[in-house]
Amino acid sequence: MKKTISLLLCLAICAVGFAGCKSTDPGEDTPKVLKVATNVAFPPYEYYENEKAVGIDIEIVQAICDKLGYTMELSDMEFGSIITAVATGKVDLGFGAITITEERAKSVHFTTSYSTGIQSIIVKEDSPITGVDDLAAEGIKIGVQQDTTGDIYATDEFGEDHMARFNNGADAVQALVTGKIDCVIIDNSPAETYVAQNQGLKILPTAYAEESYGFEMSYDNEALYNEVNGALEALISDGTVQSIIDKYIHAN
Repeated sequence: MKKTISLLLCLAICAVGFAGCKSTDPGEDTPKVLKVATNVAFPPYEYYENEKAVGIDIEIVQAICDKLGYTMELSDMEFGSIITAVATGKVDLGFGAITITEERAKSVHFTTSYSTGIQSIIVKEDSPITGVDDLAAEGIKIGVQQDTTGDIYATDEFGEDHMARFNNGADAVQALVTGKIDCVIIDNSPAETYVAQNQGLKILPTAYAEESYGFEMSYDNEALYNEVNGALEALISDGTVQSIIDKYIHAN
């Protein structure tokens, strides 16, 4: 009888133990995390406000995470490192008003385009530069954020000798303000922000290039791509994406 009671007691203890293990299984309550990367220095798409990353891209990606039940884990890195981080699986998604190009699409899988933009030219108000053709003049230095399409397009069209590359748009604009370069080629929305923040600058009325923006993802995780892209398309369809863009970019 004692042996029987002892056996039953042991079984009861084991049952409680197993039940306890099941309720604390770390796999059950672990939150889903979407690792993302951008360069938080490209207003109004991504920038810091009171030490918090905000902007168009930040809000759209957060809306995707909210829709899918993910927690967003953000890495702030140089723009040129984003595509490598995505392609190598270091992060799940890269963004930063990234233009969809055939060359980039060889390395990463772009989502549906969520926004469009143009490359603009910032000059000083008294600059002799009045249009794109003037950038080819001897001695002209063009400031760009390294590895952006502004960098790629201008290098192809005007040559290496005309280029001055910077880690972010703000540094390029500061170089223009201090007279180290003659102009800055950058996306129009950031261009408008920088001109508003710095007296004596203007944007030339001629657009340099038109572009479509998308988020970068790896080709190695088709399931996650379909999940994220599906959520993005739903947010585009229901007007959420446009409402976020309108919050930061006001129609003239």
